Parts: sequence; C-alpha cells; structure tokens
Amino acid sequence: MKRDVVTAKPTLSLREAAKVMTDLGIGSLVIVEDEELMGIVTGTDILKAISAGKDVNTTLVRDIMSKPVKTVDPSCDIEDAVEIMTKHKIKRLVVVENDKIVGIVTASDILSIEPKLIEHLSKLISIRLPGYSGG
Repeated sequence: MKRDVVTAKPTLSLREAAKVMTDLGIGSLVIVEDEELMGIVTGTDILKAISAGKDVNTTLVRDIMSKPVKTVDPSCDIEDAVEIMTKHKIKRLVVVENDKIVGIVTASDILSIEPKLIEHLSKLISIRLPGYSGG
C-alpha cells in the first residue's frame, strides 16, 4: 500500500489532471471534495475521453471519473484485494480507515510483492511473462 495518495478536486480539467499525473509519474488521481471520496480517474480514463472527442481543457474529471470507488480497509489481505480487483476488473483500490483515505493499493504493487498472485492478476492485466505458462 502506498500511503501518499494524490488527490484532486472534481473540477480539475483533463489537461490539468494529465499534467499532475505525468509530473508525479502516477497512473491515477483520487477525486475528493470536502474530504469525501468522490471517484478515481486514471490515465486510461483520460485517453478514452480524448478518443471520444472530449475537450481536455473544458472536460472535468468529475465527468469521466469512475464511481463509486471500490475501497478496502487497511486490514484487508492481499488475496482479498486481488479477488476484489479481479471481480470488478479494476487495478486500484483506495484504502479507507474511519472514513479517511489512508492509502492506495495497485495491481502493480501486488505483483511486485506477491509473485504467486501473478496467475490471478494476469487475467486482469493481460500480461505474458517469459517462462510463465499460466493465465
């Protein structure tokens, strides 16, 4: 789990969101308003919006964000997190404790620390690894 969650307001334009994500080298922004979790926007969401003809300067992240956000609590084990990701075909889970965002866990995070779960996640992210015959 990464504890440094980058959040943004729902009124951020797609251009601004893409710049923040590029500058910070991250793949998503957690959208909050008045400390309430509103949604999540990913680089893929932005690319889909652009390919659909959305204007990056006038379209706001609230218009394309995924909601409701799937969340887990800090005590959630890796296997349960993978099950949730696979079931909902998502690659990120926001970690919430006492209604506060305390972290984010991504499929990439899990792959880097739990090689035995590659088989499950490979179905979600369609990866093929040399010497790996599963998925």
